[in-house]
Amino acid sequence: MSMSFRSFTGVARPLALAALSVAILGALAPGAANASAFQLKENSAKGLGRAYAGSATAGGDVSVVVNNPAAMTDLKGTYLQADVTAINFSTKFTGTAHDVLGRPISGGNGGDGGTTMPVPALFFATQVNDRVHVGAGFSVPFGFQTEYDKNWVGRYNAVKSKFESLDATLSASFDVTSTFSVGASVIAQKTSAELSSAINYNAVGLGIQQGIGAKTAAGVAQIQAAAQAGLIPPAQAAAMIQAAVQQGQAAAAGVAAATPVGSDGLARIKGDDWGYGWQLGGYWKLTPNDKFALNYRSKISHRLEGTGNFTTTPGYNALLANPALAASIPPFSHTTGTADFTTPAVISASYWHQAEKFGLGIDLAYTKWDVFKNLTVNYGNTQPSTTEPFDWRNTVFASIGGDYYLNDKVTLRAGISFDTTPTHLSTRDARVPDSTRQMASFGIGYKASEHFEINASYAHIFVNQAHVNSTSGTGDVLTGNFDDYGNLLSFSAQYKF
Repeated sequence: MSMSFRSFTGVARPLALAALSVAILGALAPGAANASAFQLKENSAKGLGRAYAGSATAGGDVSVVVNNPAAMTDLKGTYLQADVTAINFSTKFTGTAHDVLGRPISGGNGGDGGTTMPVPALFFATQVNDRVHVGAGFSVPFGFQTEYDKNWVGRYNAVKSKFESLDATLSASFDVTSTFSVGASVIAQKTSAELSSAINYNAVGLGIQQGIGAKTAAGVAQIQAAAQAGLIPPAQAAAMIQAAVQQGQAAAAGVAAATPVGSDGLARIKGDDWGYGWQLGGYWKLTPNDKFALNYRSKISHRLEGTGNFTTTPGYNALLANPALAASIPPFSHTTGTADFTTPAVISASYWHQAEKFGLGIDLAYTKWDVFKNLTVNYGNTQPSTTEPFDWRNTVFASIGGDYYLNDKVTLRAGISFDTTPTHLSTRDARVPDSTRQMASFGIGYKASEHFEINASYAHIFVNQAHVNSTSGTGDVLTGNFDDYGNLLSFSAQYKF
């Protein structure tokens, strides 16, 4: 009885496929990469100054085009508004990592994985007649970016993660009565992702060696069974067993030599898609000094299409050059993949009380992250589809804040907010180490003339410590904590024609 080197590799394929699966999975799932999670509210300098309290009811802010179209009823005339917010996010890791055998993984803590990125927004609104308003807006409702040192201990879990959704919105409102308005929007959303992570070829090699061991044991068992049945003389069976064991040991040693500890590659992934959604809003003038608004933004479904490119090592290339192995190991070369992903629906409420010298607002929002239960990825090569569980939870955002009118030209603002996270320990990873957060903000507005005003705001985000116990596709476990914080600086200019 003879055994080929090919027969030893069958058990190795699942582990190697897992490495490729998770690499592409991370690229196609922005959540696998994490307001809540990777949600952004930064589309208004005025709103940021009061922690987004009264976001649809405070009046005079053209961002209502995308936040609640019914509130355009307060915009008497034609407006153009531009906002930009610089988001400075910091995340630093403390902890350890080990491979599938429990051996410590070398490397540093990754440095500061955060970044500084601009978030722009642009809005236009005009009054068609006494009862009808229309508007258009460009905004970024979802986005996040982290990037760690390439040689850090969590490199098999994440190196770079960048995700963003860009919205183009068309809105209209109608005054049903003098105290009640309705509004609607259509939304075109472009979602894109770019991610990278290291590939642990040593772990892939361990999987191949395990497969060799399993096939060797199975072959020895067959020889022993044949000898017990009298089909093979005992002396011949002993010689065959010895040859099979030696062949298996030699094959495993060759794989170990080709994939030593520290033999890393790199996966780079990109994916994008267009999706379409809508929103409906209602706006009530409860009294001359009190206003209330409700808004529902729909979920937006995407079929993300991505491509992946991979670097290998000379040793791994040598294994791929062996015809007996080539059929059992994915080549980690260019491939494509698709995955269905949905950005969540959001229900929001906004209240504003107006007094002579001040205004006070409250906002509440409920984000339906439970649409992100799992992610199934279909591949362009022969690899079978894979499913990764996430089980995200719905989140709540609450804020209170207000304006103080120093004089006819200068307005001071301040506010605080609380925002929960959809992630939890069983699914949280290094791509977006999110946790529950609190924000404190203040701002100032200056009305230069009846036609032109500018606003500036600053906010600091306090983030609860984010605990992780995350496993990569090759069984590498990252355990520890991320300490996060954020700083936001926003400016806007508004012109009324």
